[in-house]
Amino acid sequence: MTGRTALVTGARSGIGRAIAVGLARAGADLILHGHRDDLDETERQVKRLGSDVGKLVLDLGDPAAIRPALAPVLARREVDILVNNAGTISRGSTSLDDWRRVLAVNLDAVYVLSQALLEHGATKVISIASLLSFQGGINVASYAAAKHAVAGLTKALSNEWAPHGAQVNAIAPGYIATDNTTALREDARREQEIRSRIPAGRWGDPADLAGAAVFLASRASDYVTGHVLVVDGGWLAR
Repeated sequence: MTGRTALVTGARSGIGRAIAVGLARAGADLILHGHRDDLDETERQVKRLGSDVGKLVLDLGDPAAIRPALAPVLARREVDILVNNAGTISRGSTSLDDWRRVLAVNLDAVYVLSQALLEHGATKVISIASLLSFQGGINVASYAAAKHAVAGLTKALSNEWAPHGAQVNAIAPGYIATDNTTALREDARREQEIRSRIPAGRWGDPADLAGAAVFLASRASDYVTGHVLVVDGGWLAR
């Protein structure tokens, strides 16, 4: 992917960092997004691989702010690849404000970013879905609703943009060891219940997602669109 530029949201750590580093290793330049300017470690790892790096600091909980914030970035460079990774989760009984923020970050921002980048010439959009794009989960209604919608949005946008030569796909990670799953991994009973159902016998590592992202961001996937690629160690097959 030498000569191509990817914007990765939520690139500070976890899956976002792993995907950004994977794309850099494949030759892409990066624009790293975070809701705070704490992207230094990801930037260091990407630069070490020889890629050019820019930053976009933006709270995706305010979807109306996205296009104005993108304008100066797109005025300076073409963005070929978008990875919609940023997300937030609210566990247990949540207020309507919590519900709205989860939907704003996990769904509204995905829609606005995807449309903006596709209109500007991006040819690869990859959104991070979830096993909760297919299942209901426990005490995560807003997250499950958003991730179900991300799967549907992926298919809808793929239909609209395929005639223009763009591919829109998603990756559905299984249970990955990230900040979002800390509470589950620290609950000894739940951790054992989850791990015992994974045929691979372990929680995923963020790096397990990098290969799928590189495939969907490269020309190797030019005839793949509207697909939700599950990377879950076999969870859904159990």
